[in-house]
Formats: sequence, structure tokens, C-alpha cells
Amino acid sequence: MTVYDELVARGLIAQVTDEEEIKELINTGKATFYIGFDPTADSLHVGHFMALCLMKRLQMAGNRPIALIGGGTAMVGDPSGRTDMRQMMTEETIAHNCDCFRKQMSRFIDFSDGKALLVNNADWLMNLNYIELLRDVGAHFSVNRMLTAECYRQRMEKGLSFLEFNYMIMQSYDFMALYEKYGCNLQFGGDDQWSNMLGGTELIRRKLGKDAYAMTINLLLNSEGKKMGKTQKGAVWLDADKTSPFEFYQYWRNVDDADVIKCLKMLTFLPLSEIEAMESWQGSELNKAKEILAFELTTLIHGEEEARRAQEAARALFSSGNAADMPTYELAGDDFTDGAVDILTLLHASGLVPSKSEARRAVQQGGVSVDGEKVLDIHTTYTRDTFSGDGVVLKKGKKNFRKIVVG
Repeated sequence: MTVYDELVARGLIAQVTDEEEIKELINTGKATFYIGFDPTADSLHVGHFMALCLMKRLQMAGNRPIALIGGGTAMVGDPSGRTDMRQMMTEETIAHNCDCFRKQMSRFIDFSDGKALLVNNADWLMNLNYIELLRDVGAHFSVNRMLTAECYRQRMEKGLSFLEFNYMIMQSYDFMALYEKYGCNLQFGGDDQWSNMLGGTELIRRKLGKDAYAMTINLLLNSEGKKMGKTQKGAVWLDADKTSPFEFYQYWRNVDDADVIKCLKMLTFLPLSEIEAMESWQGSELNKAKEILAFELTTLIHGEEEARRAQEAARALFSSGNAADMPTYELAGDDFTDGAVDILTLLHASGLVPSKSEARRAVQQGGVSVDGEKVLDIHTTYTRDTFSGDGVVLKKGKKNFRKIVVG
């Protein structure tokens, strides 16, 4: 099986511009390709995970990845998939986020000896002359055609700023700059970026008279409504200080049954034959597949030692109702009233539920326990002494839990 055929078999490819040319580039290790990452936070998250896995997979096949950090495009903001304008960030915040991305990517992609490049589009976008850009680049774009792009069309009714309207031109210019500077001949992205990517390939062909290609990956974390990558507490980050290895492991251990095989194919480096053998697994066997998925992905991001610790802690939690390395909430003085804290406050303050009304429903439906004992009375309270020592384990349902301690 060729490298390209394996990408297809794993369900990674959504659409391409020139399939035969792209096959030749990838299969022979001649692709210098880029994937862009806009630094909208100080950590990468699981929404970026598939792109990183793809970069690693193609690098292992001899191709050269370029990780493009959007220090310049972040000043504009990508309208794709958004209902309102992204909050503008300061240059200092963007620079800090770019530095954080560099550190995380360097642990995942091999940048030694020119095997991969990490560049920032601020290096060329921030110095552009506006009139020069309009004449040299803007002349190659049809406004009518741009307005048919999904990333713009869905925003027209609610309002699309002129600032955001320029994003496609900026991203297209990125591809041309990378082509001229580094010989980049292929760009990858999520299928929501297709219009922007076509803009880049057409700009190169019209302005430079050269061939360049685009390929979108069938991003599980993007094209399926971004249903993954979010928890009750927010995004699942790759930074261990934001999402612990245990929480990261648990996130993948708890994916929907219907997504397990899909995730194994798209995100892990296990042989396809091994994954296909799991397709018929049901019940406890399917739970074993989830453990394999969680262990493999936690190892990729946090290393094998942390993955084993997370796995052991998760097994301990479900076997005895306790674990040393689980998400922890530290009670503060203002959580207590007259020396006690009620169960609804515990659930809400710890982040297990978004509101006290949701906490009330969870208790009334029998879905809450403290140290393995079900709580049925919404007026149940606990004194500070309850949480002394190692604290208690608060659980909502089968998959959501916190260790509660006193600060």
C-alpha cells in the first residue's frame, strides 16, 4: 500500500486538486507541504491534533512539512465557521502564543537538519505595502467568486467585516510566499479551508505560472461539527498545564462508540490490519479499543510514562472509585456557608455541571455519588473535615468526576 493509499484507507482525505500529481509527490517523498496554525491561544488543542499527526505521518515517509504559524493572519482573523467576528488580539499576545506553539510542535515534529520548517507568516505579511498588495495580489481575485465561498456566505446575513474579507487573500499569499521561499508545492488543511486553499493554488498558477496543489484532510475534529475537542470545562489542550495527561487520556477513553475505529484510523500509527480487526468488537472489547486509543494518543503527546500513569489511574478510578491522578478541585473559603458546603455547590464549583439547576437534576436523577455512595438529597451538605486527608471523589454519571480537596 502506498503512502497516499494509506491516507485514503484511513479516511483522511476529503478532496484534492490534482490527484495523480499529489500521489506522485507524496509517494516519492517529494512533497514540501504546509499546514497553517493561527495562534489564537497559548496552546494547541485536539482540534490541531489530526494536522500534527498527518505532518508526522508524511514526514516519516520522507516528505518535508512546514508548520506555518499565523502571526500575521491572526491580526485579521479567520471567519470560517464563526457567527461573529473574532476578538482582536494584541501583537504581544500573538507573539506569546506563537512561542508556545513552537515549543509544542518541536516535541512532536522533527525539525532537525532541515527535515521540517517552522515559520511565521508575520515575517512577510506585516511588511506588505497595501497598494502593492492590491495591485499584485488583489487583481487575481474575483469578489463575486469570493462571496460564494462557504466561509463568507454563512456570515453575509449577520455581517462580514472588511477586515475578515481579506483573510482569503492573506492565506493565498502565504502559499505563494512559501512556494517562492522554500519550494512548498502542496498545502493541507481542513475541508472548511477549501476555498482559501484554492485561492492560493490559483494565485501561484496565475502570477508565477507554476504548478502547486491543495489537499484537504477529512478532519474528524472539524468537518463533523467540532463535536470532539470540547468538555464541560472548555477545550482539550495539548499543554499538560491546561489539560493534564490524565484528563487527556480520559477524554479519548470516553469517545462515542461510533467514533472509536474512526479515531484509531485517523489519529494513531497502529497498522491498519490491527485496527480493522477491532471493527467487529463489541461490549467490553470495544472498551478495550478505547483504552488502546487513549493510550496511543496520550503517548504521542505526553510520552509513554505519563500514558501508563494515566491508564493506571483511570483503571483504579473505575475499579475502586478512587485514583491519585484525577482532575482535582480545591475548595476555597467562600465555597462554605456556616462551615458546610452543599452538594449542588460542589457539583457547580468543581465544573462537573454548568449550573446549579443542572446539578439539581443530576442529583434527582440518581447520577451523583461521593466516594462511591449515591447522593439522592439535594440538600446534602458536607463539613470541611469531610475533605481532609486525600479528599473525596465526586462523580456525575459514569464518566465525569473530580477529586475534591480543601485548600
